[in-house]
Amino acid sequence: MTITTDTILTIAAVIGALGVIFGVIFAVYRWYLKQNKQDEDIKSMKDEQCLLTYGVLACLKGLAEQGCDGPVKEAINKIEKHMNQQAHK
Repeated sequence: MTITTDTILTIAAVIGALGVIFGVIFAVYRWYLKQNKQDEDIKSMKDEQCLLTYGVLACLKGLAEQGCDGPVKEAINKIEKHMNQQAHK
């Protein structure tokens, strides 16, 4: 069997094509992993935001019990309305 320049060029082309194919597959896989990581981060942030909202609502209700009216009652109503709307989505 003799190795000609055409054989070498064909082998190089096949190796290059395989490299490109594996590169694309690897890039898609990394993108998929990145999306999953972002989804986990977003869920974590939503949970934290929920806890903070409950904390703010508790503080506002404490102020309302001490007799603060006006913006406090308005804020309580807006937060509770928002929480109810989000619960029914």
